[in-house]
Amino acid sequence: MAAAGPSVFLLMVNGQVESAQFPEYDDLYCKYCFVYGQDWAPTAGLEEGISQITSKSQDARRALVWNFPIDVTFKSTNPYGWPQIVLSVYGPDVFGNDVVRGYGAVHVPLSPGRHKKTIPMFVPESTSKLQKFTSWFMGRRPEYTDPKVVAQGEGREVTRVRSQGFVTLLFNVVTKDMRKLGYDTGPLDTHGISGPSPPQGLPR
Repeated sequence: MAAAGPSVFLLMVNGQVESAQFPEYDDLYCKYCFVYGQDWAPTAGLEEGISQITSKSQDARRALVWNFPIDVTFKSTNPYGWPQIVLSVYGPDVFGNDVVRGYGAVHVPLSPGRHKKTIPMFVPESTSKLQKFTSWFMGRRPEYTDPKVVAQGEGREVTRVRSQGFVTLLFNVVTKDMRKLGYDTGPLDTHGISGPSPPQGLPR
């Protein structure tokens, strides 16, 4: 009796939240979480994490280095809702309160292999001078109650934001059985591991 073909494909992601550039700030830490579509499910690893606090390096780069590991595997039957990683960076204000210093998000790279991504970060802004003063005085900057909103389009156009800093991520991506399910991911296809053009229906 012939073995049935696969009903799901796998996306394996490991790597690290490598470093950040926030010229105005120091002693920062980072949280990450993954956002994905309804047909996706994590099967191994961690889909969220929180790093250690790091201080700026003493060299000319003045980088904030975390080298905080990422390791997660997803399964899905449908590439719609391809996973995104959402980053939130926090650090102390002048009063010693932890406040958000940046949000950012990026899709997991579509093609297998090693990828380095630099993500521009942003913070929500108060809409009036009074709100700005009040939030500074009370030590409470505007922030999202759920950082996952960063990965979604709804309502973002009415949010006032300001660019602030960059975070560099390193991804190692492996896919399995995508070609067997009919998704052409490029010329390299060894044992169900494929690369590098995006499958049909995926975000570009």
